[in-house]
Amino acid sequence: MIALRAALVAVVTVLAGLLLAPGATAADDVPTPEQGAPWYGPGLDWTKDSAAAYGERLGETPSLYSQRVNYPLSDDDTTYLRQFAGQAATQGAVAAVTLEPTVPLDELTVADAEELADELATLHDELDQVLLVRFAPEMNGTWYGWAQQPTQYVRAFRTVADAVHAATPYAAMVWSPVYGAGYPFGAAYGDVDPDREGDTTALDTDENGILDGADDPYAPYWPGEDAVDWVGITLYHFGVDRGREDNDLDPSTGGQTGDDEISEGFEPDVAPEQDDLEARLDETYGYGDQGSGRKPFYDRFAERYDKPVLLETGALWRPDGEGDSEISIKRGWWRQVFAAGQDRPLIAGISWLEQKRPEAEVQGDEVDWRATRTERLSEALRRDLDRYGVRVGPVTRVLDQEAANEATAQGRLPDADDGGEMGWIVFCAALLAVAFVFAGFAGRFIPSWRYPNEHDPRDQRLDLFRGWIILTVVLTHTELTSPYSYISLNAIGAITGAEMFVLLSGIVLGMIYAPTVRKLGEWRTAVVMWKRARKQYLVALAVVLIIFLLGLLPFVDATAITTFTDRGTGENGQQVQGQVYDLYANGPRLFDYPTPWYAVKQLLLLEMGPWVFNIMGLFVVLSLLLPPMMWLVRRGYWWVLLALSWAAFVYSAIYSPHWLPSQFEDVFPLLTWQIAFTHGLVIGHYRRQLTAALTSRWGKVACTVFVLGYAGALVYLWLGHAYGFVTTPFPDTTYGYLYQHAYTRIFLQPGRLLDLVLMIVVAFAFLTTCWKPVNAVVGWFWTPLGAASLYVFIVHVFFVLAIANIPGLDRGSLWQGTVIHTAEILLIWLMVKKKFLFSVIPR
Repeated sequence: MIALRAALVAVVTVLAGLLLAPGATAADDVPTPEQGAPWYGPGLDWTKDSAAAYGERLGETPSLYSQRVNYPLSDDDTTYLRQFAGQAATQGAVAAVTLEPTVPLDELTVADAEELADELATLHDELDQVLLVRFAPEMNGTWYGWAQQPTQYVRAFRTVADAVHAATPYAAMVWSPVYGAGYPFGAAYGDVDPDREGDTTALDTDENGILDGADDPYAPYWPGEDAVDWVGITLYHFGVDRGREDNDLDPSTGGQTGDDEISEGFEPDVAPEQDDLEARLDETYGYGDQGSGRKPFYDRFAERYDKPVLLETGALWRPDGEGDSEISIKRGWWRQVFAAGQDRPLIAGISWLEQKRPEAEVQGDEVDWRATRTERLSEALRRDLDRYGVRVGPVTRVLDQEAANEATAQGRLPDADDGGEMGWIVFCAALLAVAFVFAGFAGRFIPSWRYPNEHDPRDQRLDLFRGWIILTVVLTHTELTSPYSYISLNAIGAITGAEMFVLLSGIVLGMIYAPTVRKLGEWRTAVVMWKRARKQYLVALAVVLIIFLLGLLPFVDATAITTFTDRGTGENGQQVQGQVYDLYANGPRLFDYPTPWYAVKQLLLLEMGPWVFNIMGLFVVLSLLLPPMMWLVRRGYWWVLLALSWAAFVYSAIYSPHWLPSQFEDVFPLLTWQIAFTHGLVIGHYRRQLTAALTSRWGKVACTVFVLGYAGALVYLWLGHAYGFVTTPFPDTTYGYLYQHAYTRIFLQPGRLLDLVLMIVVAFAFLTTCWKPVNAVVGWFWTPLGAASLYVFIVHVFFVLAIANIPGLDRGSLWQGTVIHTAEILLIWLMVKKKFLFSVIPR
C-alpha cells in the first residue's frame, strides 16, 4: 500500500511538473487569413526561379512562398534564408521555411535553435516579414534521415519551438507529417531505412510487435499543443496508387531500403477522381481494410486544438505525351484543394510544388509539378483562385525592389523638418539674389574681373561650376559630419542637386555635338556618342560587379552602399525607420551554376547596384538617346524636342510610369529627369544666341525681374510664416504647402525646376563678371574636377566604400569627418590631375 501511494505521488509530481513548466508561447502575432480564403503560393526551385518571375507567370502575386533550408544554419544557409525572405517580402508574401536537419536529431542543440530564432527575429525586424517554420516535415515517412524517431523528433521540435517563440511572435511553428496511407512506408521509394532503435514502443502503437499499417501514423510524432502553432500535411497527387507489398517493418531493425523492396508504385498521368482529396482528408484513401474507423487528421489536430492548416501539395505530370492531359491532371487536383479550403475553414495555407525534377515514384523520370508552366495553365489557375476565393496578393507590407530603390533618395535629404528645409530654400534664394546684384555691380564697376574667353569652345565657367556640383555629390554620399557636408546637404542641396548635374551634362554635350559633326560627319558622330554610351554602360556593369565582389571579401563590409537603411524621412515615414533594404537581392544567384537568367537580366539591366551610383543608369540611357535628340536640335526642331520633353514630364507627373526595370528608374524616373537633359542640349547648342539674348538690355531686365521677384516672393512668404502676418495676395497656407508640393528635393517638382533656372542664371552672371577672383581662389581645384565630373562620380563610389571600412570610424565626429572629407576630395583631385585610369573610366 505504501509503495502504491509513493508511486501515485511520483506520478502526480511528474504531471504537475509538466503542466507547470514554462513551455513555448504561441505566435499570436502571426496573422491568419479569413476562414475559407486560404493563402496560396508556390514552392519554387530558387536556383532557377524567382518571386518576380513567378508573379509575372501567374499574373498575380501570391500570398505565400515556400523554401527548404538546411538546419543547423551555416553561413551559406543563413544567406539563402535571407535571400528567400527578401524575395517573399518584395511581394508582401508570408515566408514558409522548411527546416531540414543535416545532422542526427540528437545532435541538434539549444544553441542551434537560438541562432535560428535570432535570425528569424532579425528577418522580421528588417523586412517586416511573417514566417511559418516547418521543422523536419514528413517525419513519419522513411525517406529522410530524421524520420520515424518520435522521441528525438519531439524533443528537437520543442527545442526549436521554445527558442522561436521566445525570440519573436512573428514566426509560427508548423508540425507537418505526410498523409498516413502507406504507413510505415517500408516499401516507399527513397526509403533510407532510418534509425528507429530506442523508439520501438512509441512506434508500435497497437503493440503487436510489428510496425504496420494498423499503427497510428501521426500520434507518436505530436510535439504537443503548446509547441505547435500550425499543423500541416503533405498531400500530393502522384497518380493511381497501385499498392505495395512487404510494407511492414520490424520496429527495432527496420528493413531494406524501398528500392530493394516490392512496390507497384503509381500509375502516373492520370487525372484525379472527383473525391480523391476528400477521401484523403477523411482518412480513408489508400488504407485498404485498415482505413475503417480512423479519425481524420484534420479532426484530430486542427479542429481539436484549433490550429490553422498548411497543405503541401501538387499534381505530378510526366511530359511524355501519354495519359491524361496536363491541365486535366493539375486543374482537377487544385480545384479539389481549393474546394477543401471552403469546406474546412481551418485550412489556412496552400503551398503548391512549383518545380520540375526527377521523382523516384516514376522510376526517376523528370516530371513537371508546375501550375504555371504554360500561359494556359496560369490563366486557368488564376481564374480558379478567384472562383474559389483563395487569397492572393500581399499579406504583409510589400518591400519590393522599387521601394528599396526609392528609399535611397533619402540619402539626399537633410535631418531638418519641412519648415527648416523651406527656410534653407528661402535663404539660398535670397543669397543668390544678392550674388546676382553683386554680379551686376562688378560687371559695371570692375570690368577687369570679367571672364576673358567668351568664345572658348571649352567654357571653363561650366567646368568650374560642374566641379562645385560634383564635389557636393561626393560629400553628400560620404556620410560624415563636417562643415563641408553641412553646407552641401543643407544649403546647396536645398536649392539644387542631381538635376543640375544632369542639366550641365546636357549643356556640355549640346556645346560639343555640332563641332564634332562638322569634323566627323553626322553618322560618325552618332556612332562615337553611342560608343561613349557603351563605355559608360560597361563601366557601370564593372562597378556594380566589383562592389559586389569586394563585399564578399571577409575583411570588407560593403553594406554601407549595397544596402540602405530607411531613415524614416521617405514616403512611408517613421513607421519604416530602420528598415534595411538589400540592393543586391539576387546578386548571389550570379554565382549559381547554371546562373539563373533572372539574375543575369537584373545585372544587365542595372537593376542592382550601390545606392550612391544609381543615377549612372540614367546617364547611360540619355547617352543612347543623344543622337536622335540632337538630330532634331541641329535642324531647328528644338521646339519639337522640348514639346515632347514637356509632354513626357507631365505624363510622368500624372501617371508615374516606370518603363524600365533599372534601379535608377525608381529614383530618377527617365520621363521626369530627361527634362533637365533636353533643356541642357538646347542651351548648349544655342549657347551664343542665348547669351546674346540674355545679356541684351531687355534680357538683363527680364533676368533681374525673375531673380529678384522670385527670391523676393519667397522671402515675403517666409516673413509671413515667421512673424504671423497675412501674406496678401497669397493664401495663408501657401508657405506650408510649398515644400511638400513644389520643393521636395527627391522629386523634380515645379519649385525645383524654378530653382534650376535661378541657379543657372545667377551662376552664369556671377562667373562671367567675377571670374578672375573666383578662379584664383577655387578654379585650380574645382575646374579639373568639373572637366572630369563623370570620372569623379564613378571613382567616388570606391572612396565611399573605403571610408565605410575605416576601423573605429565615428560618423558623428566633427574632427574625423573634416579630416576624412578633406583627404577624400584631395585624393580625388590628385587622381584627376594625374589622369589615373583616364583611358578606362569615361570622363
